[in-house]
Amino acid sequence: MLMGRPLLVQVFNVPPPDPPIHADLNGLFLLSVAAGYLIPYREPRSAGGRAYLWIMGPLLKGAGAAAFVIDHYVRHSPSSFLLFAVSDGALAVITLWALVTTIRPKNQ
Repeated sequence: MLMGRPLLVQVFNVPPPDPPIHADLNGLFLLSVAAGYLIPYREPRSAGGRAYLWIMGPLLKGAGAAAFVIDHYVRHSPSSFLLFAVSDGALAVITLWALVTTIRPKNQ
C-alpha cells in the first residue's frame, strides 16, 4: 500500500487508487495493526493481549473476509481479490481456535 503500488496494480490488474491518499491511509492502518500485535507477542497471557487478538483476529479478519466475498459478488471485484478473503478468513479461524483452546488468564 505504501510501497510497491505499481506492482500491486499490475499483479491484480486494477486501476491505481485515486486519489492516492486512500492507499496511503490504508497502508498506515495496516502498519498500526501490525504494531499492535507487539502487545500479545510481548505479553501473551495478558488480558489486553487477548482482547487485541479477539478484535484483530475473529472480528476484523472475519469481517474483512466477508467484505471481500460480498464485494466480489455485489460489485464484481476481480477474482484475485478472493485470495485476500481466503487469507483473512484463515487468520480469523486460526486466531479464534487459538483463543478458545487456550486458558484464559485469571484477573491479575
